[in-house]
Amino acid sequence: MTRERPAATLADVNPAFGQTEIESVDQFDAQVSRTGSLSGCSIQSVDLTEHAAALRTAEVHGAVFLGCRFAPGSEAEIEERGALVFPALPDLPFNPYRTGLYSPAELYVDLDAGYRYTRDAVIYRWWRHVGQRRSLTSELAMTLHDHAITEALADLGLDGAIGVMGGHQLTRDDPTYAAAARLGRQLAAEGHAVITGGGPGAMEAVNLGAALVGSPDELDAAIAALAGHPRFTDAVEDWARAAFEVATRWQLTGPSYGVPTWLYGHEPPNAFSVGVAKLFSNAIREDVLLRQASGGLVCLPGAAGTIQEIFQAVTPRYYAAEADRIPPLILVGVDYWTQAMPAWPLLSAMASGRAMDPRVRLVDSVAEVIPVLDEIS
Repeated sequence: MTRERPAATLADVNPAFGQTEIESVDQFDAQVSRTGSLSGCSIQSVDLTEHAAALRTAEVHGAVFLGCRFAPGSEAEIEERGALVFPALPDLPFNPYRTGLYSPAELYVDLDAGYRYTRDAVIYRWWRHVGQRRSLTSELAMTLHDHAITEALADLGLDGAIGVMGGHQLTRDDPTYAAAARLGRQLAAEGHAVITGGGPGAMEAVNLGAALVGSPDELDAAIAALAGHPRFTDAVEDWARAAFEVATRWQLTGPSYGVPTWLYGHEPPNAFSVGVAKLFSNAIREDVLLRQASGGLVCLPGAAGTIQEIFQAVTPRYYAAEADRIPPLILVGVDYWTQAMPAWPLLSAMASGRAMDPRVRLVDSVAEVIPVLDEIS
């Protein structure tokens, strides 16, 4: 008598789980054609309604299906043969099993109807009215979403990326905005991927500079075009449309990435990233930002969020040993960081006598950042 194979549990999943990720029908077909087996694979957000026959013949024990679509009866059949199936969750304005980062255009879809109708704003309202009530469904959905986004960002392999932090209140017509944009362009020109908090202000300026791969004159022209709508708080629709007009007029393909959060959903994401890793959890967001900035961290003037990032970045540097690779940490603005927001005296006191000491610097202007990075990297 043949015993039916029991449905898999997490403990049964192949140890190689996570090493084979299938995120498209083409990848699914290639895996089944090549091996005849999906064991140890995670199949994420793939429409398999036309692939019932392939599922019937493939080995599926220990395979994990996340938010996939199936032909009638197919889902139950693969579960009986040992697959784990995580169904789509109901009534969500986002896909918790998504397989890539957002694009700015995706977050701003339906902007012509008003910002409140964009995907970004709809998800923010969902988070405020549903996501904060901590139901099992909402918690699970946000956790799965943030894991998927974090994995998508990690898959890009942004080794040596430079993180640039700074305040959201900087306006597009401020000379400091132009200076931040030029810093972003210089970092990208030196071959660095550039990653910011993905919001407005200094973050937007840096993302713009890193994304615009043209000449310095083109960057100046783009900044001038944006200056007519300097603040997102005046009219977010006009602010965003000005950004998309710039993105249409100039080639914005440089290595520019943003990691915003719906915790600060009242700050719209900027449109100058090739990929947006927007997350629900600000704690995960900060960890992701600082881990991805493996090439160093540059902190422009900012308030509580930027100060949090400075000292969160300091912790692993503070405990690092002499033999460890310690990424540079550069604060920009002597008066700002010693008088207005005196983070530097505490930071320098912490660095004194530690391995991180020569890797932590205070400079007065963005023009000094690249030479200092080159010196201490």
